[in-house]
Amino acid sequence: MAQRHLRLRLSAGESLPTSLSWMLDDGYVVLHAWNEEDTTTTPGIWGPGDLVIPSLIHDRPVHLCSLSPVQVEERMATAEDQRVFLGQHVLQLTTLLQLARIRRAEDRLFRLLIWLGKRFGRVSSQGISLSFSGMNLTHRNLAEMTGMTRVTVTKALIRFRQEGRIARQGDDELLRLDR
Repeated sequence: MAQRHLRLRLSAGESLPTSLSWMLDDGYVVLHAWNEEDTTTTPGIWGPGDLVIPSLIHDRPVHLCSLSPVQVEERMATAEDQRVFLGQHVLQLTTLLQLARIRRAEDRLFRLLIWLGKRFGRVSSQGISLSFSGMNLTHRNLAEMTGMTRVTVTKALIRFRQEGRIARQGDDELLRLDR
């Protein structure tokens, strides 16, 4: 019997089955989980080349959602894939947990942007270049990731631009760390 390999192209906001493992060929996905108070948390964000094994992460319902348009392929994860994924996920989860503990909302948002930029963007002597549009980092998406309101994210991004902490660089945003 031939082994199936499901290939999917999804638009931003569409769901992936959490019972399967996925190799991301293109685009970004985010995992949403809910706590007892029905508050959304973000325990993971993955991009091109990442293997996502949602079944290893959760013991309650979660939602694996395409953050941007994605192209994924189902992957049968080996024991080594699982070991590597869990190690990488523990590091990612530790970072996201540390970010969530930053009290001042603007600081939490800027630190998230820096982390996303280092993980998915380009670091240069000028700062970190990150494609907000390529990742579909809408104000709403950033609010969900940081536990903030969309309005607070919008005000913070405006302030970051006024202060020169974020500047437009072609199609990307340049995060300046020296400001």
